[in-house]
Amino acid sequence: MDGSKVALVLATSAGGVGRHVRSVADGLRERGAKVVVLGPASADELFGFTESGARFVPVEIADRPHPLGDVRAVARIRRLTRDADVVHAHGLRAGGLAALARLRTAPAPLRLGPAAPPLVVTLHNASIAGGLTGAAYATLERVVARGAAEVLAVSPDLEERMRALGARSVGLALVPAPATPPSPDLAPSHEPESSQDARPSQGTAAPSRAAAVPPEDHAAAKRIRAELGAGDAPLILTVARLADQKGLPTLLDAAAGWARLDPPALVVIAGDGPLEAGLRDRIAEENLPVRLLGHRTDVPALLAAADVAVLPSIWEGQPLIVQEVLRAGRPLVATRVGGVPVMVGDAALLVPPGDAGELERAVRRVLEDRALADRLASAAVERASRLPTEDDAVDQLLSVYDRVMRTVF
Repeated sequence: MDGSKVALVLATSAGGVGRHVRSVADGLRERGAKVVVLGPASADELFGFTESGARFVPVEIADRPHPLGDVRAVARIRRLTRDADVVHAHGLRAGGLAALARLRTAPAPLRLGPAAPPLVVTLHNASIAGGLTGAAYATLERVVARGAAEVLAVSPDLEERMRALGARSVGLALVPAPATPPSPDLAPSHEPESSQDARPSQGTAAPSRAAAVPPEDHAAAKRIRAELGAGDAPLILTVARLADQKGLPTLLDAAAGWARLDPPALVVIAGDGPLEAGLRDRIAEENLPVRLLGHRTDVPALLAAADVAVLPSIWEGQPLIVQEVLRAGRPLVATRVGGVPVMVGDAALLVPPGDAGELERAVRRVLEDRALADRLASAAVERASRLPTEDDAVDQLLSVYDRVMRTVF
């Protein structure tokens, strides 16, 4: 791969996709590739491509269809990738526009330019939109399936969909959570506490934390609980963007049941997004035991403090937060969607999406059954040891790039 030119393309991203592309860019450069990243200027500000030493060229690709802006983006991608050895687009929007950029003219979907570089597309999300937006995304799926030399999907259902649409080659993407530097809050204490003193007793409603949380994490956990005013209450944590895909209305439905625990559980949601105002209004109107924390950078400390992590999403691929939960050795309750079952194996309780009753009962089981909580925590640690690494992801991509650059289609 030494000296090969790789163009990475991404659309507007607020989280996981941008972090993954940054990780890929860094890994490819370390292996000797010449990398250029094409994406919205906001992506460079959020993920620091230029600061890392990568070449970044702004190309405004919105997260939703924008006809005039999309035409401009296609032309710009075509011009900027003309001398690339391989183009790797991340996400359906970026992938669709990158596929169109390989064409001589848009009306001829199979007529490629004479020097069009091979295209790899990683699909990170399924579309849950309906109406005209949903139709536009379905069209982009067909464009990607027909225009990409390789499609990497983050979940088995996306793999199946791409194969059904006639994609040439489809594989499962590796999207590991970037390594998280140790938080100052999680540094070893000079006087580590015993596991029995890690936090106040919670009676019959609290799982044992000794199996998963090492002594050096106790100070961070106690600080977080004091900040939240959790007291002896079981602490339920969700880390998610406040958006439709994340299933947060179902979480609020279930929270009413957790309020009847003794002592009542406290639910905290770390993240921001477009649903914040509506969620905040509902929490106040129904007097739910839920707190919105906004964007947080201390997720490891939040996990150390939590009794159970919850992922109530309608759909997920390989969510980074699930990998963080597993690495932290915390009990997890998640929805049985997308790539989640393959990721977690037996290290989580899985429930149907949108079923508040099943979600409420599963979380209650973890909070009331110490043996179950300990089993899930131990299984999480074991599962985390088998998660792919950032090096694994780069190795996979180098193999894919080598294959598509040797293939004429």
